[in-house]
Amino acid sequence: MKKYQKIVALFVSILMLGSLLVGCGGPSANNDKEIKIGTDLELTGGVSSFGNSTLNGIKLAFKQINAAGGVLGKQIVLVNEDNKSEAAETANSAKKLIEQDQVLAIIGAVASSNTLAAAPIAQAAKVPMITPTSTNPKVTETGDYIFRTCFIDPFQGTIMSKFATKSLKAKKAAIFTDVTSDYSKGLTDVFKADFQKLGGQIVDEESYAQKDTDFNAQLTKIKAANPDVIYVPGYYTEVGLIIKQARQLGIKQAFLGTDGWDSPKLTEIAGNATNNGYFSNHYSPEDKSPAIQDFVSKYKAEYGQTPDALATLGYEGALILADAIKRAGKVDREALRDALASTKDFSAVTGKITLDAQRNPIKAAVIIEMKEGKQHFLEKVNP
Repeated sequence: MKKYQKIVALFVSILMLGSLLVGCGGPSANNDKEIKIGTDLELTGGVSSFGNSTLNGIKLAFKQINAAGGVLGKQIVLVNEDNKSEAAETANSAKKLIEQDQVLAIIGAVASSNTLAAAPIAQAAKVPMITPTSTNPKVTETGDYIFRTCFIDPFQGTIMSKFATKSLKAKKAAIFTDVTSDYSKGLTDVFKADFQKLGGQIVDEESYAQKDTDFNAQLTKIKAANPDVIYVPGYYTEVGLIIKQARQLGIKQAFLGTDGWDSPKLTEIAGNATNNGYFSNHYSPEDKSPAIQDFVSKYKAEYGQTPDALATLGYEGALILADAIKRAGKVDREALRDALASTKDFSAVTGKITLDAQRNPIKAAVIIEMKEGKQHFLEKVNP
């Protein structure tokens, strides 16, 4: 019995030592030939269009990198998890990627609420996590192992409030918020504060929840308030239905939105009802920048379609991560974290990217106009 107990104790000690080694530096599952990177993305569920576009961009970036010899002489291998567009599933996926797959780093998630569910797990394990798309400021406030490569909501929200007051000459606005989304609530706060600061009046505030399908009651109240513009910082599924039902009620005012609108699904749902709609975004394929046109060409050759902003952000995030691994000089989580934090003037698709002290990028945005069910590049806004 004593001999058996000694064997068990030795086995437990070995397991604990292995766990400590994984947590302190490089994941043991990576070897001399490959580097494992995890993705925690919305491949099914409410924002699956975004998740799949992001993954396409990531795959293309790593395909190009591997074809050129990889990083540190190793090939990058993706381990993809579907978080089903749900916060709890995002957390579970992060745990699996860290504990079972022992990835070097995680890319994801898309939606801010989902990323906020996974970020504390990555932070506690000291695994670098980089979201290409989550814009809520709280994401990187989780800790020093959490990064993002897209602009944040305070920038996006003020862009649209200024566009409303200066370009559209709006004096009154209504706001329609998804109260189940940290992304939507954060953008509402920013837009409201800046619009009022610029002399505008918020004449009505309504709310909805993800997966709602009937918005007529709230839209009737908005119509009665007679705003000049209606701000809907949400995701394409609900936004498409909101705009469609609004036009059916005779609401003709301009709708304003955010990067959550950027999906072909928006016009599949709402069609030409999206006319007189404007939203802030990360890029436009109509931008004549050589870097953007080169990326669009390569993406079309790979997937047979024009990349949306999420694909572009996924591509950029993967490139920035690979560059940081190269600069770290070894497969080590702490060294990678330090390299990511020192990212400066990285030449990406949308321009040069520098990560600030809060691990957020300093970069430009664009405003998109909807005409006849299609997106049109209106203007570029620098920080």
